[in-house]
Amino acid sequence: MFRRLVSFLRFNQRRAITSTSFEGYKTTVGKKSRIFYTSGSFYALSLWKAKKTEENESSMTTKELLIAKADALFEQEEYKQIYDLLSGFKNSKNVEILWRLSRAMYKMSLSATDVEGKKIIFEAYNIISSALEIDENNWAAQKWMAIILDAKSGFEGMKSRINQLHNVKKHMIKASELNPKDATTLYLIGNWCYQISDLTWYQRKIASAIFGQPPTSSYEEALIYFEKAEIVDPNFYSQNLLMIGKTFLKLNKKEDALKYLKLASEFLAKNDEDQQAKQEAQKLLNSIS
Repeated sequence: MFRRLVSFLRFNQRRAITSTSFEGYKTTVGKKSRIFYTSGSFYALSLWKAKKTEENESSMTTKELLIAKADALFEQEEYKQIYDLLSGFKNSKNVEILWRLSRAMYKMSLSATDVEGKKIIFEAYNIISSALEIDENNWAAQKWMAIILDAKSGFEGMKSRINQLHNVKKHMIKASELNPKDATTLYLIGNWCYQISDLTWYQRKIASAIFGQPPTSSYEEALIYFEKAEIVDPNFYSQNLLMIGKTFLKLNKKEDALKYLKLASEFLAKNDEDQQAKQEAQKLLNSIS
């Protein structure tokens, strides 16, 4: 139903030795002083502490580098490489790694066969569920749970998809509350509202059979979220421009629709999704004129 849509504090440890409890002696060379300690246990302890600190910093740096590399690969749309990079950390209990891994898997599923795509999505769902069990207040985990849950229910059939609509929106709203400056989450909520408003009569009938009160929304509500997304990050997404135009058409506001459909048709395409938005926008412009 929806479109296929760390910082580690390093501290410089100062080792100022002021205690006189250690065995040692002081010598003077010119105006400079040096302190020598003959305690073997103190020397060994110092080496052990330095080694543990180095090991901890090295471990954290490795995770930071993994995340940075995964983000860079995501910008390049190298989703399989992200999977290869992060899949060995499924049991790491690191939420930042887990949601990025599930995100890459969702993207991989879009170009896979139905059988392979279903397998990938179900695995991604298990991973993002684990991330939320660790930290339910991670906005990105909430966001990708919404997306992956919708995809998973889609493989399970229309009944399952409609049955999960409330949960999908719940995760999107939670993500937006945790990070109101993420434009794509606002877009997702707007798209949810639009699709609910645009349900056909038989889809509503199915929903009525499942719920005592089926999910409701309106084009006006959808427009609120689409426009909020555009305010947060102007021209961030071709599909958001397209959906604003389509929503204005549903509200019989032709001049406003033309403005955004034109912007969508002129959007610099970076991928197939952008190209599809451009083509749909141009088709709508042609039909209006």
